[in-house]
Amino acid sequence: MAEHEVILAGGEDPQFFEGVEKLLEVWFTRSDGRVDDCDLRKIPRQKLESLLKIVRCEIISSVQNDQLDAYVLSESSMFVSQRRFILKTCGTTTPLECLQPLLLLVNQYAGFDEVEDVFYSRKNFKRPELQHSPHRNFEQEVALLDTFFKDGAAYCLGSVNRDCWYLYTLHPLHGPRRVGPAEPDQTLEILMSELDPDIMSIFTRDECSSAAEATRRAGIDKLMPNMVLDDFLFEPCGYSMNGIAKDEEGPVLASGCYMTIHITPEPEFSYVSFESNVPQASYKEVIMRVVKTFRPGKFVLTVFANKASLAAEAPRELERAASFGEWLRHDIQYCRFKSYDLTYALYSKFPS
Repeated sequence: MAEHEVILAGGEDPQFFEGVEKLLEVWFTRSDGRVDDCDLRKIPRQKLESLLKIVRCEIISSVQNDQLDAYVLSESSMFVSQRRFILKTCGTTTPLECLQPLLLLVNQYAGFDEVEDVFYSRKNFKRPELQHSPHRNFEQEVALLDTFFKDGAAYCLGSVNRDCWYLYTLHPLHGPRRVGPAEPDQTLEILMSELDPDIMSIFTRDECSSAAEATRRAGIDKLMPNMVLDDFLFEPCGYSMNGIAKDEEGPVLASGCYMTIHITPEPEFSYVSFESNVPQASYKEVIMRVVKTFRPGKFVLTVFANKASLAAEAPRELERAASFGEWLRHDIQYCRFKSYDLTYALYSKFPS
C-alpha cells in the first residue's frame, strides 16, 4: 500500500494517500486455439519489474503454486497465471500505461497472439485531481483503452455524484472471443470505507511490529482458510496481503484461487479492499466475515461470475440480500454480459 509514500496536496492540505485501486485484468488466448504451450509465467521477472516501473510501483515479495504467481507490490498486487494477468494498484500509479509493453512481452515470451477478454475497473477516487494522466477521469481511461480494443464498452454503476464503480470490458458484436468451452471464472470484491479506527490502528507500526502480528490480531488468517499468506506491514502504516491456495488442496480449493487485501488505515481517508476468485455457490458467509472483521461505515460490493462458474447464481442471491447484519443496502444494479453476470451493490450502516 506504500503508506510511506505520502502525497502532499496543495502544500497546505494534510497528508493524503489514495487507497482506491485501479484493477486491470487481461485474459489471453491464441487465434488458433492452441494454448497448451503458452504461459504468461514464461515472462522473465526482470521484464515484469521493468513493466512495473512504468506503472510507478515495484515488487516487494512473492509466492507461487503450480498455477499462480502472486506478487505483493509497493502499491497493492499482481497475479500471473497461464492465461490471466491481474494488476491492482493504488496511490497515483498508472497501470494503463503498461498495456502496450505488456502486449509486446506476452507475444514475445508467452506465445499468445490475441486478447480474449479485458476488465478494467475501479471505484471513484477520493481525490481524482491528484492522479496522473490517463487516470484523472474515467473518460481519459476509456479513451486510452479504446486505442487498444475496438470492441470495448464502458459502464458506470452506482450514483455518479456519490459512490460509484466504473467498468471497461470487451463487448464483441459477434459473440465471445473464446475458443472452446468457457473456463469457470468468478470474482468477489468488497471495497470498504469509513473504517473502525480501533481496527485500523492494528495496521500501524505503533500497534504491531510485523505483518504476521497484524494478520493474526485482525483475524485476516481466518477469512479464507487453507491459503498460503504473503503479507506486508508498511512504515509507518498500511498493509497488503496476498493469499494463494495450497497446492495440496486439490479440487476443494483450486490452486488458481487467490485472495488479496489492501489497507489504508488513516482515519481521514481509511480504505480497505478485499478481492477473491474462490468459487462459492453463496458468498453470504464470506461477505459477513469480511465486513465483521473490518467494520466499515459503508462498502461497495461487486460479484462477477460466468455461466460455467459455481457462483453463477450468486448475483441473483445478492439481489435478495437487502442487508448484511447491521449494513443495509442502498443501491443495487445488475448487468448481464455475453459471458458474465455482474452485480453491484452499496451497503452502509446508516441511510445514505
